Amino acid sequence: MADIIDRPSPNFDARDSDISMVVLHYTGMVDAEAAIARLCDPDAGVSCHYLVDEDGQVLRMVAEENRAWHAGLSYWRGVRAVNGCSIGIEIVNPGHEFGYRPFTEPQMEALLPLLAGIVERHNVPPDNVVGHSDVAPGRKQDPGELFDWARLAKHGLAIARPTRGLVDPHWTDGGFLLALERWGYDVHEALPAITAFQRRFRPELIDGEVDGECRAILLQLLLDRERGASI
Repeated sequence: MADIIDRPSPNFDARDSDISMVVLHYTGMVDAEAAIARLCDPDAGVSCHYLVDEDGQVLRMVAEENRAWHAGLSYWRGVRAVNGCSIGIEIVNPGHEFGYRPFTEPQMEALLPLLAGIVERHNVPPDNVVGHSDVAPGRKQDPGELFDWARLAKHGLAIARPTRGLVDPHWTDGGFLLALERWGYDVHEALPAITAFQRRFRPELIDGEVDGECRAILLQLLLDRERGASI
């Protein structure tokens, strides 16, 4: 991993919770320079702890012990305003508005040790390494369907998409939403929540429709979590 360069942002304050999550974002701006300028602009009121450029360079913008302003209105597993308990990592990518594209190999290679260090320091479980769209499904799409979650999962840094032994529980749509809430999502707006789940766990088809494959994936995620908790 390349050396981390300090590029301090003034946009932070004191934490009010222990760190228990990591939220991954894309910058969603035309280039890295524009994103960095915004993340350092006091008038913008946004920031992150780390930024990973397309060449793999990592910038530290807010110290981990402080609260960066990266997630905005957000929710995950009963926690609202997740900035207080999370580390925010911005990954340079123009996003859906400016020409969304796959993340670069140097970015992913740099992200792995960065994320591994954070997870180890703060004992963050893999199912609390999430995307911005997971914690703010009504507002955000990042890091998006092209992000390589499977690569993180191979290193134990995120939850893998279940692929074996999938069984459709034939929940009603309401039952699916209850299960989705149990997994961690805010389901008050059903369509964004379903879409966010698909973007994360079934990215090849993001249509907002609850089908047998979505139900089977979610059931297996919940079963795997229960088995893990019982060991």
